[in-house]
Amino acid sequence: MRQIVLASGSPRRKEILSNFNVDIEVITSDIDEKVNNDEKPEIVAMTLAFEKAYDVANKVEKGKIILAADTIVYHNHILGKPEDESEAFKMLKALSGKEHSVITGICIMESGTYKKVVDCGKTQVKFKDLTNDKIKRYLATEEYKDKAGAYGIQGYGALLVERIKGSYLNVVGLPISKVEYLLEKHFNFKIL
Repeated sequence: MRQIVLASGSPRRKEILSNFNVDIEVITSDIDEKVNNDEKPEIVAMTLAFEKAYDVANKVEKGKIILAADTIVYHNHILGKPEDESEAFKMLKALSGKEHSVITGICIMESGTYKKVVDCGKTQVKFKDLTNDKIKRYLATEEYKDKAGAYGIQGYGALLVERIKGSYLNVVGLPISKVEYLLEKHFNFKIL
């Protein structure tokens, strides 16, 4: 079985691929993940994914398939990973009772040739109306740490969500159905 080099330290992305018995090697990128709020969120997510893939493609031998992804939350502006609990509280308060977009940019690249495909998955998420107390209890779980938009839908964060429209795994961090399609179409790499 061919191997994918996952250009991400995200345990969630690794778990998603592992659930489909994909042989993975994890090599994280060293790019600066600064975002430009003037760009469309889809462009930001895809650009960051491309930069991660390109960085890792330069670290491995030729012929490797690199998969990179970057997930952002968008509600009037890009919500990155909160610096601290106070910023996380503000993010969750802003999302309370409202719909927002979760966009995961993906880039699949072959090292050596730099053949690539770049795309993104987009899911609409509607939060319940959240009381300050509920937000504080969620923050006490510390799930918000290292998560775009200050929540993780795969844990207690699911209790903040009223509904989603689109791919659940996109919100977790990797739209696997889209990834599988792109791998098969552009790289003759079959997961199933």
